[in-house]
Amino acid sequence: MGLIHSFKQNGYNIVLDVASGSVHAVDEVAYDVINAYENSSREDIVHYITEKHGVSEQDVLECLDDVEELKAQGVLFSEDKFRPDVDLLSKRSTVIKAMCLHVAHTCNLNCEYCFAAQGKYHGERALMSYEVGKRALDFLIENSGTRHNLEVDFFGGEPLMNFDVMKKLVEYARSIEEEHGKHFRFTLTTNGMLIDDDVIDFANREMDNVVLSLDGRKEVNDRFRNTIGGQGSFDVIVPKFQKLVKARGGKNYYMRGTFTHFNPDFTEDIQTMLDLGFDELSMEPVVCPPTDKYALTEEDKQVLYGQYEKLANMMIARRKEGKPFTFYHYMLNLDGGPCIYKRISGCGSGTEYLAVTPTGELYPCHQFVGNKDYLMGDVWKGVVRDDIRDKFKRCNAYSRKECTDCWARLYCSGGCAANAYNATGDVNGTYAYGCDLFKKRIECAIMLKIDEAGLDL
Repeated sequence: MGLIHSFKQNGYNIVLDVASGSVHAVDEVAYDVINAYENSSREDIVHYITEKHGVSEQDVLECLDDVEELKAQGVLFSEDKFRPDVDLLSKRSTVIKAMCLHVAHTCNLNCEYCFAAQGKYHGERALMSYEVGKRALDFLIENSGTRHNLEVDFFGGEPLMNFDVMKKLVEYARSIEEEHGKHFRFTLTTNGMLIDDDVIDFANREMDNVVLSLDGRKEVNDRFRNTIGGQGSFDVIVPKFQKLVKARGGKNYYMRGTFTHFNPDFTEDIQTMLDLGFDELSMEPVVCPPTDKYALTEEDKQVLYGQYEKLANMMIARRKEGKPFTFYHYMLNLDGGPCIYKRISGCGSGTEYLAVTPTGELYPCHQFVGNKDYLMGDVWKGVVRDDIRDKFKRCNAYSRKECTDCWARLYCSGGCAANAYNATGDVNGTYAYGCDLFKKRIECAIMLKIDEAGLDL
């Protein structure tokens, strides 16, 4: 029997058919019929539903017929036909289409929770030279096959501490993309401290996306996001972010915050961002050892579930007021979305996506940088650790036993390999806490799509 997931939220009774991705918003009778369908006879269901809801036997029988018709159409209790393709996926040939270019392993902030050890990645402070960056871009072109669009994220540390090199690299990329039949799409991830008019002009001309780091309320942001001298960054960066976003004129950006044990009520931080004029938003749970003082606890989890629901209701209210905003984790396409192979195989770290250090070393993604066990090669020799690449090819929605019966597996593609590694020491492990939060976010995202559709139940 195929797997379904049913839940109730904001007055909606929602049933997700896992394998097909079909979403059904139903009334109370149909909801209970569907949930009883797998494990009870028609007779037992008729008796149970008529007793509980006071409807006629004929009504229940008609509902059962509808369920069976939906099953025959492959949109309810559908069988998962994708699992046999996983072995083929692990043997697939891949091209590199995206690169995280670590132009600066140094930072002008001293954020306590920084996974990158204040931008140094547990190594020496370093800036990428133009020559290394140029070779990295050439390497990306050489290994991108027929892929036309190539993604490059300028990352750190704080990439604006190497702004001149970053500008030269973009200029070089633009000078060679046409002859190679490529188009570079650049992203800048910045803490904002060094934003000025030159940065704004450059970012709005050349960056397809800009990721701006702000944790929300001043007291929340300044708890961890401080300068080397210990001063809070909020008052410095907010005016700079506002100026950049206004000048950006609707081009892509998003405001990215981190919530910790000290602000599980993160919708208050979302509200602050909205009040400051930002409407493309993301708040991420901190990932750190459970012994850290800012680590999220089991008690926090229940608070966070409520916060995700509160956020979804905020989005509905704002949309109805004509003031909608985007929350990164609620972006969901129920009509299509990623192809099934992408849904199974995941983000592409270590296979289609690599991180490049200031010295040109290659790692599966930015979260593995500095971990020599995952050093894959460099931009001159290429990938020399095929075993690491093959390990990441096997990271997918079916590679973890915990994913076997999980209803959300085709939304998360098995989850983040780095989070799994940090939680369990194995890229094919499971970061259970992150899974729980992810599933709650997907429920909220599905409910939002149903509400947007204006279904009158």
